[in-house]
Amino acid sequence: MKLIASLTSPYVRKIRIVLAEKKIDCELVLESPWVEGNPVSKYSPLGKVPVLVLDDDSTLYDSRVIAEYLDTVAPNNRLIPASGRERISVKRWEALADGILDAAVAAYIESLRPDGERSPSSMERQRGKIRLALKAMSDELGEQPWCHGNNLSLADIAVGCTLGYVSFRLPDIRWSEQYANLAQLYEKLMQRSSFADTVPQA
Repeated sequence: MKLIASLTSPYVRKIRIVLAEKKIDCELVLESPWVEGNPVSKYSPLGKVPVLVLDDDSTLYDSRVIAEYLDTVAPNNRLIPASGRERISVKRWEALADGILDAAVAAYIESLRPDGERSPSSMERQRGKIRLALKAMSDELGEQPWCHGNNLSLADIAVGCTLGYVSFRLPDIRWSEQYANLAQLYEKLMQRSSFADTVPQA
C-alpha cells in the first residue's frame, strides 16, 4: 500500500496516525494538490489527499473511508467499535472534528487571497462555525479522559488532528486557553509517537 499525502493536511495526519497506531506498513508518497501539474487527480477524481493506493492499484479516498478500511484490515488496536451506539458515537465525534477542519481549511484558504479578493465576511462565518463547534467539543468531552470509552479511539485521533491544525493555521483562535479539558487531551495525545511524529510542517 501507499499513501498519497501532504505533510500539512490534517486529513492526511489522521490517516498517518491510524497507520501508526495499527502498526500497518505503508509507503508515504508526498504530493501537493496545490502544485500545478500535480498527479493527485490521477489517484482521486476529487483531486484531494489523502488517497490510499491498495496493492491491486485500486484507490480509496476521503479520510473517513480510509480510516474505516484500515481499522478493518488489521484486527489489532481497534479504533472504531464494530456496531451499535458505540460505533455511532465515535463516528459522530469524527464528523464534529472534520466539520471544524472543513471550516478551518476554508478560512485559511480565504485568508491567502490577495487584498481586494478576500472576503472578511466569509472568513468570519467559518470562524464562527469553529468557535461554536469547539465549545460543543469541550462540552461533550467534559471530564472524560477520552472522547469515547476508556481507550484511544478514532474519535480522539480526529479531535487531536483538528486541534493541532487550528493551532497551526489559525493560531489566533486560542482554544487551549478557553478549554482546559481539550488542552489536557491534546497534551496527552502528543505524548504518543503517532502524534509527535506527524506534527504539521509548513
